[in-house]
Amino acid sequence: MTERFSEYRIMWVMVFFDLPTETKRERKAHAKFRKDLMGDGFTMFQFSIYLRHCPSRENADVHIKRVKNSLPELGHVGILCITDKQFGNMELFQGKKQTEKDPGPQQLELF
Repeated sequence: MTERFSEYRIMWVMVFFDLPTETKRERKAHAKFRKDLMGDGFTMFQFSIYLRHCPSRENADVHIKRVKNSLPELGHVGILCITDKQFGNMELFQGKKQTEKDPGPQQLELF
């Protein structure tokens, strides 16, 4: 039996990181971690936040394991897995200086 696509089954994996970049060795580890993420299909969401769409929790677990296997020696890394339904409820804004014609931040569309 084929499972239907479900916004509760489809997952998003978000990787947050804060890595040191003081020395050449640290910058190299930072670059390698980012390269590994992108090589595994993650896309930059913000400077230190990458995300990846996964068709199922099982598939998300595979990519989470890959992230864990490429963790750098130093720094902080967080991994968050959420459903497509939860991801769709995210509100994104682009801040900019408010003017008389501009009532405030604009909501951004993702993808």
